[in-house]
Amino acid sequence: MTSAIPTRIVPSVAPADRTPRRVAHEFQKLIDSGARLRPAGEAKDDPTGLLSSGYRPKYEISLFDTRFFLTNVRQNPALRFFVSYVVQRHPRTGQVEIYPRIFYKDLSLVWRAASHVIATDGDFWIGKGDVKTLARGGYEITECVESTTDLPFEMQTALEALNRRTRHAIHDEEALYLLLRSAPSSRTKPYRDFTEPRRKAAANPRNLVNGGRSIARFTRNNDPTSLRIVAGFEPDFANGIVEISDLRSAMYGGELQRFRILSRNRKVQYLFMAAPKHVWIIPPQATTTELSSFGVRTIDVVADEDLFVPGFEYHYFDGDADASEHFSQIPEGYAGELCEHDNDRADASAWLDSIPVIREFRRKVLGSKRKRGLSAKAFRG
Repeated sequence: MTSAIPTRIVPSVAPADRTPRRVAHEFQKLIDSGARLRPAGEAKDDPTGLLSSGYRPKYEISLFDTRFFLTNVRQNPALRFFVSYVVQRHPRTGQVEIYPRIFYKDLSLVWRAASHVIATDGDFWIGKGDVKTLARGGYEITECVESTTDLPFEMQTALEALNRRTRHAIHDEEALYLLLRSAPSSRTKPYRDFTEPRRKAAANPRNLVNGGRSIARFTRNNDPTSLRIVAGFEPDFANGIVEISDLRSAMYGGELQRFRILSRNRKVQYLFMAAPKHVWIIPPQATTTELSSFGVRTIDVVADEDLFVPGFEYHYFDGDADASEHFSQIPEGYAGELCEHDNDRADASAWLDSIPVIREFRRKVLGSKRKRGLSAKAFRG
């Protein structure tokens, strides 16, 4: 049987201590040495033209066996993002290959890799990774598993640090089309370049977290207090806090902190987000070291998605509209006031603050931190 993907618990990585000029020089050396530049979008007809069009990298991050070369952060009406060149060796030939990708900041405040783009007939939608098919109301529904595009927790802090270095982001509406594969409006599922590494990794049972079964579920519908986490996979609030990092968000009232916390059995890691009035959890990740050419892990952690509702979540309700037009990703009956920064989102605190593991986090981590006067730095190990 094929050996399992190695696992490793590591501190969060930092950007390389190199000047932008030196980073660009290192990247050019890769090109000159025969590395293949492989964009998925319109730039595939002239890959090296990216470098003469303003997309020369200025920063570098390394994680496991992958190097990431990133431009300055960019902005358009839809996204705040980096152009990131993901550098890996082909597993069979050893050939160095470079995949230009879009790393963007989601409204849940986690950095993600876009899988593809839909931009046809007035539609605009960023591909959000792999999909699953559900039976609901007598119909089959295809839903995105957005967490499959979450970049490793170990590099989230570095990306945020680079983001905060940029006071005025470059306006850019071209990069998405140059780098992302364009899909028809009927296609939600990503292409094989995204799904195939995941399929291969999951085909080996030794790679699966909890045998591919859910590690957390609600035993009663629409009841946040009914959460049950499989023994061993609970977050270790006493001894498993790997890191605390800081970030800012106007939507969430200013300063926030992220807590990266290991499970008791050290097989998964959680990312708790703590804002002045909200706490929510980013979907947990494995500690596997294999990353795809999109920079994301190839192995998932399965858990009930209602555990990972962000502090403000999509909630559209118009009393004058037909009920079929209403849409909410907040469990029924738990939507609060609309967000003052985004009227398509509502406060999900009523749901979140009733979940036992969030209540425990507030008591054992945030409460302890306040009582003992500990800073974020004091937690870093």
